[in-house]
Amino acid sequence: MKCTKLISAFFLLFSVQFFGQVYTDKIVGEKNQQLKDSLKVVEYPYALPIWGEKVAQKGYKLPYSAGLSVNYFWQDSQIVINDLQVGFNNGPMFSLDEIVRFDKSHVEAGAITIRPDIWLLPFLNIYGILGKANTATKINAGIWIPDADNNWSQIASFSTKANFNATTFGLGMTPTVGIGGGWLALDMNMSWTDISSLDKPAFSYVFGPRLGKTFKPFRDKNQNIAFWVGGFRVHISGDTNGDLPLSNFIDLSNAQEKVDNGLTKVAENQTQVDNWWNGLTPAEQKNPSNVVKHNTANRALESAGNLLATLDGALSTAGSSSVQYSLQKRPKDMWNFIIGSQYQLNPHLMFRVEGGFLGSRTQVLGGVQYRFGL
Repeated sequence: MKCTKLISAFFLLFSVQFFGQVYTDKIVGEKNQQLKDSLKVVEYPYALPIWGEKVAQKGYKLPYSAGLSVNYFWQDSQIVINDLQVGFNNGPMFSLDEIVRFDKSHVEAGAITIRPDIWLLPFLNIYGILGKANTATKINAGIWIPDADNNWSQIASFSTKANFNATTFGLGMTPTVGIGGGWLALDMNMSWTDISSLDKPAFSYVFGPRLGKTFKPFRDKNQNIAFWVGGFRVHISGDTNGDLPLSNFIDLSNAQEKVDNGLTKVAENQTQVDNWWNGLTPAEQKNPSNVVKHNTANRALESAGNLLATLDGALSTAGSSSVQYSLQKRPKDMWNFIIGSQYQLNPHLMFRVEGGFLGSRTQVLGGVQYRFGL
């Protein structure tokens, strides 16, 4: 069986970074004493951040209080799923955890996002998220059943790559501390990804701590370059439910043949299990290991047989049949390492690149930010 949008929907829970690399900087050092003294008497001209004038007069250099960023983000991530249940035509749901195995399924996503932000407090930035994404989901999986010797074999397989679009929206905040060019930022955001194959937008939460330092090697003192390292942790909502036409779930050109072959194999293995069990003595049938093996084989074969038999019936009305599904999903690894840099042309305009790696997730971000007073 070849899955398309259904399995793709399971994995479209990519997480996008939206951190804007600006911060409140404490002016220190003898060479900066003149600038520090000038800040103590300056009249702060903007309404935000709250307490901006008081903080500026204490020797902190504030960034412009509002900004707009445009980012491009690419990510490839492995996903793990369990508690998989599937039903047809609003009938009974079949638990497939025991008989369906996924092999290194990936979701690859490219997104363009717009991020408006304001400094609400001198050390707290809040922002909104709006993005459009193109995704490619690569799935490899199969249906497995046991025989009388508890050897499991694959009776059907499916592999697919599906492409579709999604919309992401959300909110975030970044507490920061800047001291003499160095800074610590704790970025966190919540976002929802809306696609037609899910019954509600998919929720994700991202936490990204970063530690870095800014250098000013240029003649123009308004220019600087920053480098940072940090981590990226993503949590996605566990529950996913949806409803799709059967034609979006199965390649109908060879589905009947695969279902028939699967039913034949299930019947053969069930006969082997029954013959093995009936050939045991009463004492051997009471052996706990034999009982477990017998129950496991019967349960798996019954699940596979019921699934294939129901699918066989649904194929007779494939044009009007539907598939209902439910599952739990999570990233294979919660954390990965990130490293990045930003070049500030002037206090208004900044360019940023960042990469993430290690673990089962790889990501790249590039963006431009424009800031202004508010």
